[in-house]
Formats: sequence, structure tokens, C-alpha cells
Amino acid sequence: MSENLSNEMLEMIAQRFRLLSDPMRLRILHELQQGEKSVTQLVEATGASQPNVSKHLSTLKTHGMVNRRQSGNMAYFSIGAPFVFDLCTIVCDGMRKEWTEKQAVLGDVLGTL
Repeated sequence: MSENLSNEMLEMIAQRFRLLSDPMRLRILHELQQGEKSVTQLVEATGASQPNVSKHLSTLKTHGMVNRRQSGNMAYFSIGAPFVFDLCTIVCDGMRKEWTEKQAVLGDVLGTL
């Protein structure tokens, strides 16, 4: 982490991590990684209710994570902070490595039984 971060900056960083701690928000961001989508498309892709998806989109938009574009009576959303995928890649790669290591240990343990 960079040195000389103010308390305010650390709070903003913590807020961003809290924002990304919800699985539904991560699903929505994952869907939007493939391109702009309407609320209806996101509802179908995530299997969540329209009010639930809309609530999460509103939160993500408030924090600059997604952009909203209005076309007639349809709202379309896209990624507003592409850096989030760099962070997800780092975390996902780390989790895959950890999972693989745990599976190897489990396999060794089961092999000795």
C-alpha cells in the first residue's frame, strides 16, 4: 500500500472494499464486464429480482463503479471504474492458488487414510 495515506483516504479505500464485499454487486460487475446491459438483462443474468438489482446498481452508481445511460424508458449500465477488474484478478488468482494448495493437502491427508 502507498505510504502517507491520510485517514480520509484510508476510509475511502475501506468504503470501496465494503462496496465490493457483496456477492450480488460482484455478479453485476462481472456481467457488466462483458459490456453495457439493461436492468432487465442484469435481472435475467443474475437471477435476482428487479428491485434487488436496481438497489445494487444505485449503490454502485453512487460510488462511481457503474455509469448509467438513459435511452427512452430504458436504463443501461456500464462499468465506471475498470480498475476493479485488476483488483478482482489479483484476489481471484490468490484464491485459486490457496484453493489448489488446500486441495493438494486434503488429497495427501485422504491418501494416507
